[in-house]
Amino acid sequence: MLDAVPAVAPALTLFQRDDCHLCDLALAVLAQVRAPEFESVFIDSDEVLEARYGVRVPVLRDETRGAELDWPFDAQALQLFLAGG
Repeated sequence: MLDAVPAVAPALTLFQRDDCHLCDLALAVLAQVRAPEFESVFIDSDEVLEARYGVRVPVLRDETRGAELDWPFDAQALQLFLAGG
């Protein structure tokens, strides 16, 4: 019997809303730069996340560093963010 390998959560989280045009644009930039795997979190039904990110979405958070990149961002800004800058 093989030991189960614990699942590791992605280091990146994209906070977004349902039916969000800006979120769709952010997803396109993430795809353009071939960003590593990330978790999508929809804030619409979470009062805490709504209070924190409501007017800022989409927001990309690096869970390892605790750093956040608010929209608007382009490919260059995203690459810098992903590089730790």
